[in-house]
Amino acid sequence: MNIKQFLDSTYLKTPSQAGLSEAENTIIVKEFIQEAIDENFKLIMIRPNMVSLASKMIADANSPVQIGTVIDFPEGIAGLEAKLAEATQAIQDGADDLDFVCNYEAFKEGNVDLVKDEILKCTQLGLANNKVVKWIIEVAALNEKQIMQLSALIKNSVITNFKEENYASVFVKSSTGFYKTLNNLPNGATVPAIIMMLENASPLPVKAAGGVRTYDEAVEMIRLGVKRIGTSGAKAIVNGRNAQGEY
Repeated sequence: MNIKQFLDSTYLKTPSQAGLSEAENTIIVKEFIQEAIDENFKLIMIRPNMVSLASKMIADANSPVQIGTVIDFPEGIAGLEAKLAEATQAIQDGADDLDFVCNYEAFKEGNVDLVKDEILKCTQLGLANNKVVKWIIEVAALNEKQIMQLSALIKNSVITNFKEENYASVFVKSSTGFYKTLNNLPNGATVPAIIMMLENASPLPVKAAGGVRTYDEAVEMIRLGVKRIGTSGAKAIVNGRNAQGEY
């Protein structure tokens, strides 16, 4: 199985999170972008302020690698206008995929209308600009019932408001990889969570993000039915090694 075209090679740490200077962190980002080009991964997933850098490097290399970025990351609580503004700038800078963090805290509090509104408006923006939209639901912050309900809410919002031809461009995504769990519990994609997402998000595609660290784990996710895998260890996974790091 050629899994490269399933892999979103990911580096989302800020300089402070990485314990690096701005310049040092930019060097790491450049290395990830170049690796994605060299390895012909599906996509490079980076912070919004790095999208224009990736766009130039990929264009200079005449590479088909696509550029993804995260919106309202990692908490998802900034509000609709902030999400739209950040996404608009990312589109202008050259992003192909927009991975929005769903306001899962509002969902948990019962503010379903707020969540529906941001799903509608942000998805409209992405699709109107021919972008792929992904909704991160942060499975580690949800119980099983909430995972199923939020996946279904996103699905129903898309089915109600968009044409069937758009469904393949709107994903439900498991995790940011940055959620802090108690007792070192998994904070990313797990097989049970992915199965619940697949069952409740269909016909929308699912992206497994966070916690996929080996080739066998990646293959398992693909066989379950995911269409994308987000990992900071894409090259290690392809080469049969265990990926290092939290994501």
